[in-house]
Amino acid sequence: MVHTSPPERDLDWSDQGVEGAFRFINRVWRMVTGNLEKIKDIPPYAGGEPVPDDNLRNLRRKTHQTIKKVREDIEDRFHFNTAISAIMELVNTIYQLDIENKKEHLVLSVLREAIETVIILLSPVAPHICEELWERLGGIESIIKCPLPSYSEEIIREDEILIVAQINGKLRSRISVSASSSEDEIKKAALNAPRVKELLRDSEMKRIIYIPGKLVNIVTK
Repeated sequence: MVHTSPPERDLDWSDQGVEGAFRFINRVWRMVTGNLEKIKDIPPYAGGEPVPDDNLRNLRRKTHQTIKKVREDIEDRFHFNTAISAIMELVNTIYQLDIENKKEHLVLSVLREAIETVIILLSPVAPHICEELWERLGGIESIIKCPLPSYSEEIIREDEILIVAQINGKLRSRISVSASSSEDEIKKAALNAPRVKELLRDSEMKRIIYIPGKLVNIVTK
């Protein structure tokens, strides 16, 4: 039930909330037991070997984003509701990974990292079920002795970012650019967006305002 309300609010009992929590716990159980034979003897991915597959990189990114979010929400703000929501999103991402017939060590080690992360992050609010799943995965010590996993800011960084292109403060387009693009490259991409080019055809530019990672605002006379 803690996933339904922030700590500063009273928690209202809800049968629907209990049912939702039950469904989620069952989903986690199926996720682990359904992949158990594949990953039980595979160590979690620890870096070193390149991850060329986009889906695997996305799963690693989501795993580390979730670790960061949960650590901040639990350790700094005691917001278990948003922490659990982040774990739910990671579970959804794991289910979306197509590994039906894949047995490559790299694939399974990335999957193992993500599944272990779910169990450890969920253990403070669902200790009994997580202890059982941890033991099935081959955990030697009790899961309560496992510290929250650490995350990598480098992995968290998106490959691409979405930039809003505005003209005089009004949304005109959205553009996808590489996260490593320079300010000049992003401004150029915004100016070359078809809708922006069309609207600027008969206008005179005064200046271009760039807010890093968020938007380009083209000011005209």
